[in-house]
Amino acid sequence: MITLLKIFLPIYFLLFFGLAMFWRSYIAWKRTGINPYKLGNSDTVHDFVGKLFRLTLIATALIVFVFSFMDQNYEWLSPIVWMNSSALMILGIALLVLALTWVLVAQIQMGDSWRIGIDEESKSTLVQHGLFSVSRNPIFLGMLVMLIGLLLILPTAVTLTVTVLGVVLIHVQVRLEEAFLTEKYGEDYCKYKMSVRRWI
Repeated sequence: MITLLKIFLPIYFLLFFGLAMFWRSYIAWKRTGINPYKLGNSDTVHDFVGKLFRLTLIATALIVFVFSFMDQNYEWLSPIVWMNSSALMILGIALLVLALTWVLVAQIQMGDSWRIGIDEESKSTLVQHGLFSVSRNPIFLGMLVMLIGLLLILPTAVTLTVTVLGVVLIHVQVRLEEAFLTEKYGEDYCKYKMSVRRWI
């Protein structure tokens, strides 16, 4: 099982970052001419949260790298021994697969409105169909599930810290985007908020 995980996890995260982040962004850019990556380096709260979240994703990748390719150093991550369980590991794998599938479907449904961060310049459609009819933030929800899945598979103090930080940053980013979308779409977004839950 451990050997398979050492193969599965790097492939999974290459697919997650490659398909969910880079590929979908590239498609949106080619179709619209608009760069969907909107996280900058200014002194705003939005960009500060973006920087921290990028560090969280890098830390996630490093955890997987250490587990798969530097297992002699895995103890440095401070494993949480009592969470080592085949059942939790299988549940974690299921959550990872669900998260990737969920995020990709949500991004396809988002179409040309896909953005990473807050886009204050270009126009986009308020997406309310598909997964967006049951969750206002299906992509962020998928990322939360992904972080929890990784924690169940690789329960360490470092993974737990990264998961908690990721959860906090996602909640902050969601609220920043809600304020922006309320201003941008006005009554339409207010009605949407009344009919669809923030998460599910």
